Amino acid sequence: MSTEPTVRIRDFALRHRAAVGAVWLLVLLLGGAAAVAGLGRLDQSFTASGGPGHRANQAIQERYGNGAAVAPLVAVASWPAATDVRTAETAGRFADAVRRAAGPGARTVSFAGTGDEGFLGADGRTVYALVYPGAGKPDLAGLAAVEAAAGTLRAGLRSALPTVRVEVTGVLPLQHDSAAAGPGPAVLAVKAGCALGLLVLLVLAFRSPLGASAPLLLAGVTSVGALVLVEAVARFTEISFIVVYLVPVTALVLAVHRWAQPPGTAGRSAVAAGAAGAAACAVLAVFPAAFLRSVGVAGLAVWVVGTAASLTLAPVLGSLTTRTTRTAPTTGAAGVAAAAGTAHGPGGRRPRALPASIGLALLVLLAGAATQLRVGNPEAHALVAGGPARDGLDRLTAAGVPSGVLNPLEVLVPAGTDAAAVAARAARVPGVLLAAAPAAAEWRRDGSAVVVVVPEEEPMTAAGAATVTALRSALSGGAAALPVGGSGVVDRDLVDGVYGLLPFAVPAAALAAFLALAALTSAGAAVRAVSGALLAAVAAAGALTVLWQWGPPDTGAVTGWVPLVVGAFAFCVSLDRSVASAAGGFWWAGPVAAGAGALAVLAVGIGPQVELALLVSGFAMAALFDALAGGHRTPPGSPARPTYRSSFQLV
Repeated sequence: MSTEPTVRIRDFALRHRAAVGAVWLLVLLLGGAAAVAGLGRLDQSFTASGGPGHRANQAIQERYGNGAAVAPLVAVASWPAATDVRTAETAGRFADAVRRAAGPGARTVSFAGTGDEGFLGADGRTVYALVYPGAGKPDLAGLAAVEAAAGTLRAGLRSALPTVRVEVTGVLPLQHDSAAAGPGPAVLAVKAGCALGLLVLLVLAFRSPLGASAPLLLAGVTSVGALVLVEAVARFTEISFIVVYLVPVTALVLAVHRWAQPPGTAGRSAVAAGAAGAAACAVLAVFPAAFLRSVGVAGLAVWVVGTAASLTLAPVLGSLTTRTTRTAPTTGAAGVAAAAGTAHGPGGRRPRALPASIGLALLVLLAGAATQLRVGNPEAHALVAGGPARDGLDRLTAAGVPSGVLNPLEVLVPAGTDAAAVAARAARVPGVLLAAAPAAAEWRRDGSAVVVVVPEEEPMTAAGAATVTALRSALSGGAAALPVGGSGVVDRDLVDGVYGLLPFAVPAAALAAFLALAALTSAGAAVRAVSGALLAAVAAAGALTVLWQWGPPDTGAVTGWVPLVVGAFAFCVSLDRSVASAAGGFWWAGPVAAGAGALAVLAVGIGPQVELALLVSGFAMAALFDALAGGHRTPPGSPARPTYRSSFQLV
């Protein structure tokens, strides 16, 4: 590829450095304000749209105003040993207390309204009720309302039943207690150490505070500009809030990596990698799944804005420093291919066979582990180690009540259909603990009814997923299938609606990246870059499986959108490193950029919240894998690092 266009852009930016700097400063300031104001346009439900469960939940939410995709609260009461919890007096007292404490608009169901002994513990004195608060949609505001309702419900029940041990648990209270616990002194020290380590790494790599701050500025304008573009697209189509996690981390690693390259190599590789990455992300963006579309749009925005910043702002910032670099490599496709082919020649470092083989074997093993990935919310026992919600969960399990009660299913029964008959049919499905058709007014609306189905196992487990499938099959007979919703179907929709498309989306995106890269470099370099990026993405998912699913945390599953975000991040940073390396970039740029990304996410995100820890660990592992891959060889003639003039000398 000819470097003339990139050189002309660079020279133009240098001739008008004040104007270029002012434009990017406006992007950072005004764009930052616009990005913050536009966050409300992003879909905050974190659910897979378009699937049958999503459609059922939408119908339930529209008609009844609560429940659906939002997991209910579970009120647990342990009565004194001499109490007969089956009597109408005791059961009614508990049900009345729950109803009053739940507040207006809530839907509640327990033993009193159904007579189903599935609401009773095996110990003979523990009972529970499902509570769907009056307010609560599957977005951040709605989930916060449900979390707040847990405290109100707990206080109201303890006041109404002073002689009974009362707890309130549920998926959302468990997640809330995990976040509310906050990092302890040791974790805060680690976070501070990672933040300091990031600054030290950048200063050591770029030899001055000014050189260290430049990639942070590049990352900032890229993040802000990309988010503004993503939020503009969100006006016309559904874009998930997950982009808020993907954009800044990817922008940081790309910015550090490109700032570490020689000026000639940086512009050439930025265009080639940007075109390939943008092509791959554009393909993802056209697939009919909100999460894939969101990842594709976010990645496309990062590549576009990041490449623009690399071609214009980076030269302006670079003009403030003096770099000692090797002679720029030959331009054009032949130069890129020659650089890739002679990377082991004089002046380069031949890769050590044993470490390289071990690293490749590790990545392949992790890629194999990715085939065993189970997506879904982590199991309840792994969400938090202690707290009021965990006390309620422990009380349930001690009484022999399975944890599947935390994620019940809901069947929307249309007018003219016998809800009791539907409940009886659902109760016969293997793996169902109970199925009930409450007769209370809040469970009946305009002739329709909601049947609650409580599974024995949590939906992210193999047994729980089988129960959901069997229930849908059992209720699919007759004139039309009955819609099955509830919090227990969200994971299933994610598997069917998003991960079911990956066998088509991933090859299509890889092919688009290959064609774009081969047109600008060479077929061999394109094959190596794209295949390496794919392996990095799959290995990152495998690492999540090994660490969280099989490791000590024993979450049983990995939050469904996390592997998508982590995989996209790993693909992007690996692709950029591979293209820069083939173009003759510095060998140490990849490890420095990856280390900076790992330290940044650990400094910001490490803590007790399991879902955030999943995401942070995925980012960090993907970055470290890329650092290992990036340190195998040195292009010919590469110096140890560029030399920058200090900020004091500039003054």
